[in-house]
Amino acid sequence: METGEKQKWLLAGKIGKEARETGIAAAKPGAKLLDVAEAIEKKISDMGAKPSFPPNLSVNQIAAHYTPRFEDDKVLEKGDILKVDVGASVDGYLSDTAATTVVGGDDNDLVKASREALSEALKIAKPGVDVNDIGSVIERIIKSHGFSPIVNLGGHGIGRYDLHEEGFIPNISGSYSRPLKREGVIAIEPFATTGGGYVVDSSEVQILGFEEQKPVRSALGREILEFISSEYNKLPFAKRWIIKKFGRVAELELKSLVAAGALSEFHVLKEKNDGMVSQFEHTILFDGSEIIVTTA
Repeated sequence: METGEKQKWLLAGKIGKEARETGIAAAKPGAKLLDVAEAIEKKISDMGAKPSFPPNLSVNQIAAHYTPRFEDDKVLEKGDILKVDVGASVDGYLSDTAATTVVGGDDNDLVKASREALSEALKIAKPGVDVNDIGSVIERIIKSHGFSPIVNLGGHGIGRYDLHEEGFIPNISGSYSRPLKREGVIAIEPFATTGGGYVVDSSEVQILGFEEQKPVRSALGREILEFISSEYNKLPFAKRWIIKKFGRVAELELKSLVAAGALSEFHVLKEKNDGMVSQFEHTILFDGSEIIVTTA
């Protein structure tokens, strides 16, 4: 891996870590989720980067893909289980990291289960290791705490401007078999739940992604699509970011762009049986014999 490229991966990891810790520190009883998200985004910007994706602030049964709405007034309550999933982009070199906190309280067993699963998985993550072995470790640790791993969420490869590069890393054993590459970047992210271990799409969508240029009749729609393409490349973005820039009318234009196939939707993911969910995640860089957890 070239030195300049490697340094950008490492800087993205450092900024991602700082953003994650900013979010955890801001997650206090009575805090607005929107304020927490904007504090994370400001930290990333102040450190000279952009978000890899909108801060995911998923509470209790919500597992992933919730970022606050425009003018969201949702407030954190004492005892909420909050997943802070964030990342930074440095010229398209990305990080992806997450931690879970019990708002206003101490870590519970569910939080400890996913944290320990990540810690143990990192001990064996190296080039040539089968991803099934990583899944086996995660599943064993989470089940030893009396919880279920989420089977249809997991880790993934990361490429430049590609947050979910090909290469799924499971949270259970026996589902995939593939050796980790000698050089590259991955994310490992165990999810533990009190439920059955499966997430489903909810009807809510607050995060979108650019798919491809399409013919657009509306002048404003064309302007929005051009902005999205140039500003975010293929990285996910928040509806509220677009509404903040273009006004409330942008919400209707976004719907039209989705219908045209120019944009894709990331539905908020919820545990199927309304189980509580915890998550921890780190980004790992492999460079020959060198293994670096960039977000630690």
